[in-house]
Amino acid sequence: MNRAIFLDRDGVINNNSHAYYIYKVEDLLLNEGIIEALQILSRAGFLLIVVSNQSGIARGFYSKDDCDLINNEIKKILADYHITITEIYYCPHHPDTGNCLCRKPESLLFEKAMARFQIDPDQSWMIGDQERDLIAARRAGLQTIGIKPNEDIRGYVRKIAGISLNRDFRES
Repeated sequence: MNRAIFLDRDGVINNNSHAYYIYKVEDLLLNEGIIEALQILSRAGFLLIVVSNQSGIARGFYSKDDCDLINNEIKKILADYHITITEIYYCPHHPDTGNCLCRKPESLLFEKAMARFQIDPDQSWMIGDQERDLIAARRAGLQTIGIKPNEDIRGYVRKIAGISLNRDFRES
Protein backbone atom coordinates (compact mmCIF):
# COMPACT_ATOMS: atom_id res chain seq x y z
CA MET A 1 0.00 0.00 0.00
CA ASN A 2 1.11 3.54 -0.74
CA ARG A 3 1.07 6.64 1.41
CA ALA A 4 -0.36 9.83 -0.03
CA ILE A 5 -0.87 13.46 0.74
CA PHE A 6 -4.09 14.84 -0.70
CA LEU A 7 -4.10 18.59 -1.22
CA ASP A 8 -6.77 21.07 -2.10
CA ARG A 9 -5.62 23.29 -4.96
CA ASP A 10 -6.88 26.86 -4.47
CA GLY A 11 -5.78 28.18 -1.09
CA VAL A 12 -3.37 25.30 -0.37
CA ILE A 13 -1.12 25.00 -3.43
CA ASN A 14 -1.86 28.30 -5.12
CA ASN A 15 -2.81 31.63 -3.64
CA ASN A 16 -6.40 32.70 -4.19
CA SER A 17 -6.48 35.81 -2.02
CA HIS A 18 -6.47 38.10 -5.08
CA ALA A 19 -9.10 36.15 -7.08
CA TYR A 20 -11.55 33.49 -5.92
CA TYR A 21 -11.51 31.71 -9.28
CA ILE A 22 -8.04 31.01 -10.64
CA TYR A 23 -8.31 30.12 -14.32
CA LYS A 24 -5.78 32.37 -16.06
CA VAL A 25 -2.06 31.58 -16.00
CA GLU A 26 -1.27 35.23 -15.23
CA ASP A 27 -3.32 34.92 -12.01
CA LEU A 28 -1.47 31.80 -10.85
CA LEU A 29 0.73 32.40 -7.81
CA LEU A 30 2.00 29.51 -5.72
CA ASN A 31 1.72 29.85 -1.96
CA GLU A 32 4.80 30.63 0.08
CA GLY A 33 6.67 27.48 1.06
CA ILE A 34 4.67 25.10 -1.14
CA ILE A 35 7.64 24.01 -3.24
CA GLU A 36 9.76 23.11 -0.20
CA ALA A 37 6.77 21.45 1.47
CA LEU A 38 6.06 19.24 -1.53
CA GLN A 39 9.75 18.38 -1.88
CA ILE A 40 9.78 17.22 1.76
CA LEU A 41 6.71 15.06 1.20
CA SER A 42 8.08 13.61 -2.04
CA ARG A 43 11.37 12.70 -0.38
CA ALA A 44 9.43 11.06 2.45
CA GLY A 45 7.77 8.77 -0.12
CA PHE A 46 4.26 10.23 -0.26
CA LEU A 47 2.25 10.33 -3.46
CA LEU A 48 0.91 13.84 -4.07
CA ILE A 49 -2.71 14.00 -5.19
CA VAL A 50 -4.79 17.13 -5.71
CA VAL A 51 -8.55 17.05 -5.07
CA SER A 52 -10.36 20.28 -5.88
CA ASN A 53 -13.85 21.66 -6.33
CA GLN A 54 -14.01 23.76 -9.49
CA SER A 55 -17.59 25.03 -9.49
CA GLY A 56 -16.65 27.94 -11.75
CA ILE A 57 -16.95 25.48 -14.65
CA ALA A 58 -20.61 24.70 -13.91
CA ARG A 59 -21.32 28.38 -13.31
CA GLY A 60 -19.84 29.29 -16.70
CA PHE A 61 -17.07 31.50 -15.31
CA TYR A 62 -14.40 29.43 -17.04
CA SER A 63 -14.12 26.23 -19.04
CA LYS A 64 -12.77 22.77 -18.33
CA ASP A 65 -9.92 23.66 -20.70
CA ASP A 66 -9.12 26.74 -18.56
CA CYS A 67 -9.01 24.53 -15.45
CA ASP A 68 -6.81 21.97 -17.20
CA LEU A 69 -4.48 24.76 -18.31
CA ILE A 70 -3.97 25.89 -14.70
CA ASN A 71 -3.53 22.31 -13.49
CA ASN A 72 -0.94 21.63 -16.19
CA GLU A 73 0.89 24.85 -15.39
CA ILE A 74 1.05 23.89 -11.71
CA LYS A 75 2.42 20.46 -12.65
CA LYS A 76 4.97 22.05 -15.00
CA ILE A 77 6.21 24.53 -12.38
CA LEU A 78 6.51 21.80 -9.75
CA ALA A 79 8.26 19.45 -12.19
CA ASP A 80 10.98 22.10 -12.55
CA TYR A 81 11.66 21.40 -8.85
CA HIS A 82 11.53 17.60 -9.31
CA ILE A 83 8.07 17.36 -7.74
CA THR A 84 5.59 15.00 -9.35
CA ILE A 85 1.87 15.42 -8.83
CA THR A 86 0.56 11.87 -9.14
CA GLU A 87 -2.89 13.00 -10.25
CA ILE A 88 -5.27 15.95 -10.12
CA TYR A 89 -8.94 15.21 -9.57
CA TYR A 90 -11.56 17.94 -9.68
CA CYS A 91 -15.29 18.29 -9.52
CA PRO A 92 -16.68 20.65 -12.19
CA HIS A 93 -20.16 20.74 -10.66
CA HIS A 94 -22.01 23.23 -8.47
CA PRO A 95 -24.90 22.41 -6.11
CA ASP A 96 -27.16 24.86 -7.99
CA THR A 97 -26.76 22.80 -11.17
CA GLY A 98 -27.45 19.40 -9.59
CA ASN A 99 -26.20 16.96 -7.03
CA CYS A 100 -23.09 14.89 -7.57
CA LEU A 101 -20.93 12.53 -5.55
CA CYS A 102 -17.60 14.05 -6.56
CA ARG A 103 -18.00 17.51 -5.00
CA LYS A 104 -16.41 17.84 -1.58
CA PRO A 105 -17.67 17.23 1.12
CA GLU A 106 -18.47 13.98 -0.70
CA SER A 107 -15.59 11.54 -0.82
CA LEU A 108 -15.83 9.93 -4.28
CA LEU A 109 -12.69 11.54 -5.73
CA PHE A 110 -10.67 10.45 -2.71
CA GLU A 111 -12.03 6.92 -2.99
CA LYS A 112 -11.18 6.76 -6.71
CA ALA A 113 -7.60 7.84 -6.03
CA MET A 114 -7.23 5.44 -3.13
CA ALA A 115 -8.39 2.50 -5.24
CA ARG A 116 -6.38 3.47 -8.32
CA PHE A 117 -3.10 4.06 -6.49
CA GLN A 118 -3.57 1.49 -3.68
CA ILE A 119 -3.41 4.10 -0.92
CA ASP A 120 -3.49 3.21 2.76
CA PRO A 121 -5.77 5.81 4.39
CA ASP A 122 -4.23 5.23 7.82
CA GLN A 123 -0.87 6.38 6.47
CA SER A 124 -2.26 9.26 4.40
CA TRP A 125 -3.35 12.85 4.96
CA MET A 126 -5.52 15.58 3.47
CA ILE A 127 -4.42 19.21 3.74
CA GLY A 128 -7.31 21.58 3.12
CA ASP A 129 -8.33 25.14 3.81
CA GLN A 130 -12.09 24.55 3.96
CA GLU A 131 -14.13 22.37 6.31
CA ARG A 132 -15.62 20.54 3.30
CA ASP A 133 -12.09 19.36 2.38
CA LEU A 134 -11.66 17.81 5.81
CA ILE A 135 -15.14 16.29 5.94
CA ALA A 136 -14.61 14.55 2.59
CA ALA A 137 -11.21 13.25 3.65
CA ARG A 138 -12.53 11.92 6.96
CA ARG A 139 -15.35 10.16 5.11
CA ALA A 140 -12.64 8.39 3.09
CA GLY A 141 -10.77 7.46 6.27
CA LEU A 142 -7.88 9.92 5.87
CA GLN A 143 -6.13 11.91 8.53
CA THR A 144 -6.65 15.65 8.15
CA ILE A 145 -4.89 18.96 8.56
CA GLY A 146 -6.93 22.13 8.36
CA ILE A 147 -5.11 25.31 7.45
CA LYS A 148 -6.03 28.93 6.92
CA PRO A 149 -6.40 29.86 3.23
CA ASN A 150 -3.00 30.48 1.62
CA GLU A 151 -1.10 29.46 4.76
CA ASP A 152 2.49 28.22 4.50
CA ILE A 153 2.25 24.45 5.12
CA ARG A 154 5.95 23.69 5.69
CA GLY A 155 5.52 23.30 9.45
CA TYR A 156 2.74 20.77 9.02
CA VAL A 157 4.57 18.68 6.45
CA ARG A 158 7.72 18.57 8.55
CA LYS A 159 5.60 17.01 11.29
CA ILE A 160 4.01 14.54 8.87
CA ALA A 161 7.38 13.53 7.48
CA GLY A 162 9.08 13.37 10.87
CA ILE A 163 6.68 12.49 13.65
CA SER A 164 3.31 10.93 14.16
CA LEU A 165 0.38 13.27 14.76
CA ASN A 166 -3.03 12.76 16.26
CA ARG A 167 -5.74 11.65 13.86
CA ASP A 168 -6.82 15.21 13.08
CA PHE A 169 -4.64 18.27 13.46
CA ARG A 170 -5.42 21.96 13.32
CA GLU A 171 -3.25 24.72 14.70
CA SER A 172 -4.92 27.98 15.70
